[in-house]
Amino acid sequence: MKSYPSNLQLIQDLEDKYSKQNIPSISVGDIVRIGFLIQEGNKERTQFSQGVIISKNNAHIATTITQRCILQGVGVEKVYLIHSPRITTFKIIKSSKVRRAKLYYLRHLSGKATRLKQRFD
Repeated sequence: MKSYPSNLQLIQDLEDKYSKQNIPSISVGDIVRIGFLIQEGNKERTQFSQGVIISKNNAHIATTITQRCILQGVGVEKVYLIHSPRITTFKIIKSSKVRRAKLYYLRHLSGKATRLKQRFD
């Protein structure tokens, strides 16, 4: 009788194959600069976006972060799959001391009210 690996082991092997190893430890409240590959016509280029991480959903290879930034006076939120092959770079600009798991209250604030206290590690 031939033994087969369990389904959980197959899933774990697949996740290990496609997960990135060079991701810094990103937490809620960090100001992050993300480089994302976009396609324009037949060319690819890296587009950078910088903003504060307002939420993080930990789900192994399906881990997502929600980044909020202000573009031309309008608040924009974007959800990134951090193990995506389209994401090229992560750079933590500043870490902030927060006491919440989700910073959704920042959606209703503007200007200087959105400042977070810096964490020095």
